[in-house]
Amino acid sequence: MPAPPPRWGWHQLSNQQAQRLVDEAGIRRGDLVLDIGAGFGAITAPLVRRGAKVIAFELHPVRAEHLRSRFARDRVTVVQTDAADLRLPTRPFRVVANPPFGVSVAILRRLTSPRSRLVRGDLIVPRHTAERWVYGSPPGAKRWRKEFACSIGPGLSRSSLRPPPPNDVAILVIRRLGSRAGRGR
Repeated sequence: MPAPPPRWGWHQLSNQQAQRLVDEAGIRRGDLVLDIGAGFGAITAPLVRRGAKVIAFELHPVRAEHLRSRFARDRVTVVQTDAADLRLPTRPFRVVANPPFGVSVAILRRLTSPRSRLVRGDLIVPRHTAERWVYGSPPGAKRWRKEFACSIGPGLSRSSLRPPPPNDVAILVIRRLGSRAGRGR
């Protein structure tokens, strides 16, 4: 397995936990879903099996090429870019991802920005980040809390990731308020 880029680090989610994450997110056929920091496709694969249209973002060139090859016949668009610079779709979308921890806050800010069409996001982030977004005063909260609610999803242990991160992790669930079933098609 190639070494991760030193700038952000990389913690690969186990296939079993990736399947659980997608199951808990309630993804349905036709949903447009972003997998930010897609790695080798642990989350992308169960999204494809659910019939989602996936946009997989991956910075590392070897992993991006692996994704293109692995999902060449599926409804997956692979975008090789820095997760901190990603462009969001202009139509409603969902996110199920294990993004690079070093850019978690930048990604969360972008997902909750005024022009974002995010319907629901299920993201693995450092536990302290999730707790700040749920219980504290994260960046721009006065603005985005009018449109989004955050909660901490089902438990996730550090051992679900390789290599295990130095601190605890959590699944941060972001839901658009007033979105009936949280659908993003």
